[in-house]
Amino acid sequence: MSDLLHLVVKEGASDLHVRVGVPPAIRLNGVLQKVDGPAITDESSEELMRSITSDENVQEVRERGGADFAFAFGEMARFRVSVFKEKGRFACVLRQIPTTLLTFEQIGLPPSVKELLYKPRGMCLVTGPTGSGKSTTLASMIDIINVERDDAHIVTVEDPIEFYHNHKNAIITQREVHVDVPSFGEALRRVLRQDPDIILVGEMRDLETIESAITAAETGHLVFGTLHTTGAAKTIDRIVNAFPTNQQNTIRIQLSTVLVSVISQLLCPRADRPGRVAIFEIMNLTPSISALIRDNKTYRINSDIQTGAKYGMVNLDSYLLEKYQAGLIVEDEVITKAQDPGTIMEKLRNVQAGMAADEEEEDV
Repeated sequence: MSDLLHLVVKEGASDLHVRVGVPPAIRLNGVLQKVDGPAITDESSEELMRSITSDENVQEVRERGGADFAFAFGEMARFRVSVFKEKGRFACVLRQIPTTLLTFEQIGLPPSVKELLYKPRGMCLVTGPTGSGKSTTLASMIDIINVERDDAHIVTVEDPIEFYHNHKNAIITQREVHVDVPSFGEALRRVLRQDPDIILVGEMRDLETIESAITAAETGHLVFGTLHTTGAAKTIDRIVNAFPTNQQNTIRIQLSTVLVSVISQLLCPRADRPGRVAIFEIMNLTPSISALIRDNKTYRINSDIQTGAKYGMVNLDSYLLEKYQAGLIVEDEVITKAQDPGTIMEKLRNVQAGMAADEEEEDV
């Protein structure tokens, strides 16, 4: 396992996959690549798993079919680990946690997002599919608050803790589910008695956690959280639909007042060099969007985002098109990631026609 982890760190891979019947594989720039060597056997799979897993987590895998935890690979890196049973055999996926926090400029976040970090209260959600960089973005946000605000007590609730934050100008408390507290819901019930200013919820995965996070935002705290959704409208619908039908109107009213921003992000392979580039959609709460949420007209939110640049909003499809014009991503990525593929294809044709015309002028 040590050799495999050295390879992950050396290559800058994001993930390591260990499965019986195939060689280990690493995910490099979003693509899975098998490592040269023999296929993993039942015995070697269990040996690799036990080399990084405590007896308690091994017991959890046997009893519940899986365990999630984080561990440090010496001074080189930290990994988030998912060990699980697959066809009755052990398997695991290890995700490398970056040791260096990125700046907004390195991530590609618009400068306007920084204003969210100084809001006195409300809820800011960072959303996207697994592996889209949500944790990295949130860690950078927390680090900026930690550095620049001396009036803040930050409490994070994570499963597991990925980025370790030292106390800087702020005071920071990091609680790990299953280590420091049994569940997200329990942690959020307790957090309001811990004098927090900013609360980070690592994952809003169930009704109890979502409800507690909304309550915390309503009671005067700035709450950050993540959801596995893409786009502001789908994120709002996902939250509302988590509640029983008879509570959904109430939740819409609450969201229309406490939701500060939804930042959706994706990662696309770069066209100009190895690596990936972040793609964003940003919805900030305005009176118009607040009314759309309250009146259950989330299908019209995208139109407000398209015309909301003066409010710091960014439209996903426009952002994709911008990165294509800059030569950072290929056409297929624009089409497959777009929210409105039909419209984006028409815009692509217009962009390509304009680029061809510019090239002809240069040749003349």
